[in-house]
Order: sequence, then C-alpha cells, then structure tokens
Amino acid sequence: MKRTALALVVSLAVMPFTAMAHKAWLQPSETVLAGADPWVTVDAAVSNDLFYFNHVPLPLERLAITAPDGSKVDAQNGATGQYRSVFDVQLKQQGTYRIAMVNSGLSASWDEGGKPKRWRGTAEKFASEVPKDAKDLKVTQSVGRVETFVTNGSPNDTALKPTGEGIELVPVTHPNDLFAGEAAKFKLQIDGKPAAGLELEIVRGGTRYRNAQEEIKVKTDANGEFSVTWPEAGMYWLETASEDTKTSLPQAKQRRLSYVATLEVLPQ
Repeated sequence: MKRTALALVVSLAVMPFTAMAHKAWLQPSETVLAGADPWVTVDAAVSNDLFYFNHVPLPLERLAITAPDGSKVDAQNGATGQYRSVFDVQLKQQGTYRIAMVNSGLSASWDEGGKPKRWRGTAEKFASEVPKDAKDLKVTQSVGRVETFVTNGSPNDTALKPTGEGIELVPVTHPNDLFAGEAAKFKLQIDGKPAAGLELEIVRGGTRYRNAQEEIKVKTDANGEFSVTWPEAGMYWLETASEDTKTSLPQAKQRRLSYVATLEVLPQ
C-alpha cells in the first residue's frame, strides 16, 4: 500500500468523509445485472472530480459487503494504487448487495508543556495512547459511511436494513430502480431514528467536463424523507453530514456524522 493510503487509513477513521475538501466515493462497474454468477469491479477513491481518481485512494481496511441474504461477503482481487483502490465482488446470490466503507474513530487535542498535541485513532487505543491527565483535553467522535448498491436479478431489501449507527439511507424507492425523469423517494435516519432537517447535495458525475457542478440540493422533512427527480441518466454522488453530542465515549463531547452514496440512474 502506498504511503498516502496508509496516512488516509488513520485520517478516515476519525473524521467524516464529507469533512474533507475532496469527495470520497465508490463506483461500481455496473449496478444492475442478471446472471448465474456475475461480477462487478468497484473503484474507491477521494478526488476533486466525479468520478475521476486524481487525488488519493480510499483504503480497503473498512470495506463491508452485505449479501442479499444479510450475510457478509469478502471482496476479491483488492489492490491500492497511487490514486485509487479497486476490488471485485462476485454476485453469487440473486438480489441486492450493499457495498460500504464504514469508519468510526476519535480525534483528540490537548496542551502538553505549553505545546499543542493532537491524536487520531480508535476508541480501543484511546486509553493507552492519550494521557489520562491531559490538560485541556478535547475529544471528538466521528462516524461515517460511503456506500453503493448493486443488484443481481430481482432486487430485495434485506441488505438495506439500517444498522442503527450514524446516518443511514433507508430506501423507499429501491436504489437500483432509478430512472431519468422519474422521482425517487428516500429516508435518512440517525441511529435508527428519522433525521429531520438534514441538507443533502446530489451531483451527477462527469464534473471534469462541465463548468458548473449542477448540484441538486434537498432537505429532509419532519419524517426524515426527501425526494429527487433525476434530470438525466448517469452516476450520481449524494452526501450529507451532521453533528450532535450523542457520543459513545464519555471523554468525547461532540460527534460528527457523515454519509455518502453513489447511485446509478438509468435512461428510460
């Protein structure tokens, strides 16, 4: 693994993907397939343009793939290069797969002898790596998810059930049943409860070849629901973020939450 990817493993563990100046994403080679044993290849990167890998790769350590029956699936042929990571998924089952990068971590800062100290890592390492008597200690917890969805044959929703942690997308319209010119409806939840008032940004890929982002901005209603009418076919990047004080570690006073999804919209 390249040095840049190693550094990113640490940083992504403790900060929302959307907190970065660049965009993090997963892009599958296809999202709707049919066959006895098809495969998809997935690119994973952080970039300036959608969906072009021109900054750094996403590390594969936190990859989680859920099969149509709810079981876990291992990625195949994973590799990390200078600008992207890539892996294959064998779709042995009929139905919908959830392919996600999930991060959960902590960041801390404190004063040590008049000099600022900073730390990033996991909750398991916090006690041993951060001084118990640290002066002016400030701790922030982060929970983030970057994901996409792929269906082999008829879609189902077993893999789409929320885990109850952080921001999650709960489809009303199936994420692999999206068409240009049609409205799609989704729900957002935070820790399994409706997330009202969350602002979302939705951007179609190919930004490298146009002068404007042409982003679509929507906001969830009181039930955490929102809808979007897709202007044209293509791969779309969806992101949102939030903050609260519902931390799982007593020392952490703030929690940062983020969510990113890549959705494919097909022509009529």
